[in-house]
Amino acid sequence: MLQGHTFHSFTKPELRTESAYVLSQFVGGLPPVIFLYLTGVTFAFILDSNERRGLTAWERWVAALKRARYLFVLAILFRIQLWAFAWPWNSWTDLFKVDVLNMMGLTLFLLSPLAVVPLIDRVRLSTFMGLAIAVASPLITQADWTWMHPFLAAYIVPNFAMFPIFPWASFVAFGVASGCLLKRCKPENLDRMMQWSAIFGFVLLYTAQYLSNLPYSLYAKSDFWLDSPGLVFMKLGAVFILAAFAYLWGMRPWAGSWSWVRQLGTTSLLVYWVHIELVYGRWFGYFKDRLDTWQVVVFSVLLILLMIGLSVLQTRLKRLRASDWKGWFSSTSSSSPQRVPASTD
Repeated sequence: MLQGHTFHSFTKPELRTESAYVLSQFVGGLPPVIFLYLTGVTFAFILDSNERRGLTAWERWVAALKRARYLFVLAILFRIQLWAFAWPWNSWTDLFKVDVLNMMGLTLFLLSPLAVVPLIDRVRLSTFMGLAIAVASPLITQADWTWMHPFLAAYIVPNFAMFPIFPWASFVAFGVASGCLLKRCKPENLDRMMQWSAIFGFVLLYTAQYLSNLPYSLYAKSDFWLDSPGLVFMKLGAVFILAAFAYLWGMRPWAGSWSWVRQLGTTSLLVYWVHIELVYGRWFGYFKDRLDTWQVVVFSVLLILLMIGLSVLQTRLKRLRASDWKGWFSSTSSSSPQRVPASTD
């Protein structure tokens, strides 16, 4: 994601047809899918945890809505910050751009009723919703949305520049289904589940690729890179394969050591927020569309190192809680000279 956004922002226009740029954008296109998928997985964990705590159906639904509200508020703050830092060389319409956080919050709002249904129905319904969103995306593109305000239509109609519900929300729904299954999987069966994840991922990837290359289609018109269900299922298959690979990698002896990939993942929101401002904001605006391939590579490496440092800093600051500061002051005061009580002898 970091290198993908850097190439997208700083590469010279005449170099955007070369293999280096195309490869960077292909690789950089997977992190948003993984981000959305894992959002669904963690949402499923929250639903399962609230159910295990014995909350009522109403309380579970309210908790799910609060999670959606949290993400949507972050999305609004994110847009306000970007707009404020770019003022006055921007448009007020930038405040209403549908970013990935906006779509995540709205999608969790739509999926929140899953909190009140049993686990097996939760898996079925979330899978059905993911399929429905993916399959309906080309139809949504071809429908007439001129009657709807553009700011609202941006949340629905597929768009290259934004993250509308169609088809991006399907990855969140599929993540909820996977999270429900993963949460209830017994530890002794996890190996087998990851094996099936890899097999299913390869089958899904190549089947979707084959069907997408057929000379005929069920749709009157469909753009593969914009709204094709085939692309959705190809990306989903890649996510299943990566999940199995990540699990296998975690079984290695060195997996318990510090990992910069894991470090960035645990602070993904901060990293996403800051790097978007650095790459697309005014800070390095002079270099936009002006760098060659190797210059962008160097900038990408520096950006990654900077984000790792920021991530580590956030992790360490979290450990400095109020109790730690209190303990530090207590130890400091105890080391100072104290009056010794007079002897009673």
